[in-house]
Amino acid sequence: MAQPYDLPLSELEKYKPPLTRQPDFDAFWDRTLRELAETPLSVELTPHDYPARGVRLFKVVYSGFRGATIQGWLALPEGEGPFPGLMLYHGYNWAMEGQIHDTVNWALHGYAAFLMLCRGQQGESADNTVYSHGAQAGWMSKGILSEDEYYYRGVYMDAVRALEVLASLDQVDRTRIGVSGGSQGGALTLAAAALSDIPVVAAADYPYLAHFERAIDITPSGPYLELNEFFRRNGDPEIEARAKRTLSYFDVMNLAPRVKCRTWVSIGLVDTITPPSTVFAAYNHLNCEKSISVFRYFGHEYIPRAHEQRLRLLLETLQP
Repeated sequence: MAQPYDLPLSELEKYKPPLTRQPDFDAFWDRTLRELAETPLSVELTPHDYPARGVRLFKVVYSGFRGATIQGWLALPEGEGPFPGLMLYHGYNWAMEGQIHDTVNWALHGYAAFLMLCRGQQGESADNTVYSHGAQAGWMSKGILSEDEYYYRGVYMDAVRALEVLASLDQVDRTRIGVSGGSQGGALTLAAAALSDIPVVAAADYPYLAHFERAIDITPSGPYLELNEFFRRNGDPEIEARAKRTLSYFDVMNLAPRVKCRTWVSIGLVDTITPPSTVFAAYNHLNCEKSISVFRYFGHEYIPRAHEQRLRLLLETLQP
């Protein structure tokens, strides 16, 4: 795609649609966090032989939301620490062996790096919720007619619990923990920063799950289309309205005002999976110290300059 398909940059920079929060939005998340706290912190680390010097790798299993078994990978630099911590979240259904390599690479940069595998998507992370509706394909519409049942309620809480696991480790300096990820991982980065006071910095590449109303209308490719397919198959305006009400609780645009830590976001102007306007909608509602990097000729992909900027941000905030 040679030209940006979304709004011009001059309009994106000031694009700030009204929040779509329900009246009980904050009460819902406070209640959900209290429910998470009812599950005791439980974690098991198993050493994993990995061909890299200067780092130790562990398979992690912990109890997530409502006791679900969640898996992850923890990479520690050699030495006793404590090390600055870096919580990593992966993209939608995307955490292959290369993600382990990335996690190890972060440890070689001096971080205690922990990659969470999303429930039902990767590894042995189990989705223990029984859904009464939704899910024609993928995870976007699982439980979509109820905010209590919706798939991402569990995922967001698993992400918060993963931060608690990381902060509990003796090898980690709890006062120096950041969160980072791209796409779905970018959404979890912002959600975790909004719902936990542990992170001191957040780095989100082209965050997903933002400004659902616009994403449904304009996104030409990627997992947002699972929602369009759900609406197409049901064909009932009342079901669509009910589903969009549920989505409003999980829209990172609506969560953005709760983020207090320093936050950096990146976006490519030809991103057809997380449209720039949806990313700016979330970014422009952040009230914390923030910055955004815009890349005119890039889409939903690895952006070398963005990665270097993230490295500098994390070095400055977590390893001053």
